[in-house]
Amino acid sequence: MHVKTAGTSYLEALRTIAAIDPALFRDVYVLARQRYETDRTSYHVSARLDRAPEPGGLGDARLGTLLDEFDPREILHVTFGSVMGETGLAGRLMAALRTNPEAYASNLQTHLARHIAPFRGRQPQ
Repeated sequence: MHVKTAGTSYLEALRTIAAIDPALFRDVYVLARQRYETDRTSYHVSARLDRAPEPGGLGDARLGTLLDEFDPREILHVTFGSVMGETGLAGRLMAALRTNPEAYASNLQTHLARHIAPFRGRQPQ
């Protein structure tokens, strides 16, 4: 069995950021949308920008739910390198996570537990 967690860890970090610093999440999402068409060339993906909501019309409470939708989630996932390559964004993201480690750990634990549950003979929640 092989469990990949790097992308999941990043996406759950973004879920945490959406809750604790919506402005930062919005900045990440804006960059992800800008970089998606370029960044996607090295992946086999099918997300489309026209199926992902524009960031300007989203209220703060809606931001975290983007990670539960296929197109925005894949757009955010594929553009990881571009986001983390932006020194300002990466620095802000890491600082926010260091300041709120419990929130990040909780989101990550919930997500991973859902994927590991079938291997432990349990139904995912």
